[in-house]
Amino acid sequence: MLSDPWIYTKALVAALCIGLAKSGFIGISMVSVVLLADVYGSKASVGLALPLLIAADLMAYPAFVRHGTWRPVWKLLGPALLGLALGWWVLGEISELTARRLIGGCVLVMVGTQALRQRWPVGFDRLAESGGFGLGAGVLGGFATMLANAAGPVIQLYLMARKIPKMELIGIGARFFLLINLIKLPLNAKLALITTDSLLDNLKLLPAVAVGIFSGKWLLRHVSQVLFEWLVVIFATLAGLRMIFW
Repeated sequence: MLSDPWIYTKALVAALCIGLAKSGFIGISMVSVVLLADVYGSKASVGLALPLLIAADLMAYPAFVRHGTWRPVWKLLGPALLGLALGWWVLGEISELTARRLIGGCVLVMVGTQALRQRWPVGFDRLAESGGFGLGAGVLGGFATMLANAAGPVIQLYLMARKIPKMELIGIGARFFLLINLIKLPLNAKLALITTDSLLDNLKLLPAVAVGIFSGKWLLRHVSQVLFEWLVVIFATLAGLRMIFW
């Protein structure tokens, strides 16, 4: 699959985006979802991305192990498992075209969540502080991460509404996604989305994930995160629409 230079380049950019997302630029994970779906197809891309995400989690977790605790993770875990189960069932039943459109829809929902949070932070904080939001965020996050590896913005919104400091927020997120992605591993294997060939491609893409994580630390210091995330919102919106309509 990666013998074509253009396809390999797109896959490397996707892997780079996975690393950047784990370093703090959450929204750019949407870009990797769309690029990998273009390269591998909608369903296969879900399984292809998962080992890369786990590798990124294992690289990021030690850097933030002193920040945050597991307590907020356990609160989200029950609802997230419900969402995972629903997403796993849907992914096994739908066609490739339907999967593409649903993944595009997940991308647009997550991008919209991030954009609205940036535009109306006070209103979103009030929403996220409501009693049922934790349940909804967990279920939606579990469903979106199973179907499209795209739960970052809604989980980040939930944690931000708890008034958690930035470094602790990243540490809690690192714990949550490491655990959830490990749980997803046998589920993806059961759907035959992880194969020997996909794991070989993972090895070729893994260095780009590491570059993304370490370059992300530099970008956080030298690039306006707000500007960067708005550019990601625009690009990911166009890409999500493309997955749905053409």
